[in-house]
Amino acid sequence: MKVLVVHNRYRSSAPSGENSVVDQEVAALRRHGVDVGQFERHSDDIADWSLARKAGLAVRSVHDAGARRSLADQLASDRPDVVHVHNTFPLLTPSVLDACADAGVPVVVSVHNYTLLCAGGGFFRGGQPCHECSDGRLGPAVRHGCYKGSSVATLPVVAGLRVNRWRWRQLVSAFIFVSASERDLMSGLGLPPERLFVRHHFVPTPPPREAAADHAVAYVGRLDEPKGIPTLIAGWSAFRETWPGSALRLDVAGGGPLDGTLREWARDRDDVHVHGHLSREAAGDLIARSLAVVLPSVCEETFGLVAVEAMAAGVPSIATRRGSFPELVRDGVDGVLVSPGDPSALARALHDVDVDPQRWREMGRVARESFTGRFEASDSVERLLEIYDFAIRHAVAVTAP
Repeated sequence: MKVLVVHNRYRSSAPSGENSVVDQEVAALRRHGVDVGQFERHSDDIADWSLARKAGLAVRSVHDAGARRSLADQLASDRPDVVHVHNTFPLLTPSVLDACADAGVPVVVSVHNYTLLCAGGGFFRGGQPCHECSDGRLGPAVRHGCYKGSSVATLPVVAGLRVNRWRWRQLVSAFIFVSASERDLMSGLGLPPERLFVRHHFVPTPPPREAAADHAVAYVGRLDEPKGIPTLIAGWSAFRETWPGSALRLDVAGGGPLDGTLREWARDRDDVHVHGHLSREAAGDLIARSLAVVLPSVCEETFGLVAVEAMAAGVPSIATRRGSFPELVRDGVDGVLVSPGDPSALARALHDVDVDPQRWREMGRVARESFTGRFEASDSVERLLEIYDFAIRHAVAVTAP
């Protein structure tokens, strides 16, 4: 089988040289003997554009004839059996679907976020989940200025969603959602249900690491409001105020808009260590040394990647009952689920880690078994190949205008 992966890379805050989920998936397919080509654009390139060109980006993100022509040339050269599209915003645009339709090549689309319905991309506004556009409406996004906090900036984004909606519905042979919760939240898009598949993110099996050597819990991720950093701060403070004699430590790794707030809060605390950005390997070591990872998200997580990476390391999670977490974490078996935005519930879970670390080590052992049984890399690749085969056998017969 010959596959062409199409992907617009976002500007990333990850340390240089680290592989994305897409890179890991491509590598796994190649190890499996699949011939994989790539067609990419990089959002980092926008920084070098002229001001005039940047000003036209919002309109250009609706449709780009240049991207369509470039992909058409590569399709003619590579002649793939199937094209796998990951992200098209902002430099590729759904025009790449037109190129595939013109060439008669079936398309598989991985849906990594909510941007096909939500101009903000996360179903999150004003500190809370927001589902005003989940039924397919677009007006609320303009009214609230959901893209970059501006109604003016949101308008072309919303126009692109409306103009291109038929392309997503008619030019794609198979959609891959990374969780059932994501698929269900995207039902307002009106996609053909027989073409919808759930396949969790590819998570490579990590190398052996020393397990649970520290009396500590870890948060690894973006430091922002949707990820629940205010809840983490309030929950940890409540935990230490209620049980002041605890020796449990909180390790925090990552960066984001609340980095300064977190560091100011932790400045005079000896029970909180803020590590900043860590390499993937260093973050994996931090997780493996912990009794649990804390995932206090208040947003609709499409997929809790850190939860599964922790499972792979034999570490359970304290996660919220929101988004994909309830389908990843079995409450009381390989982790614990708490109410989102509830510092008291988080504090009680942290106390349980503190006073009964052996229980959490046992949940970590079960978490490792969960990873092996549900997220093994070889099974993930086989599932992807099955979806490719479906797309080839059920290719849509539509010619783009």
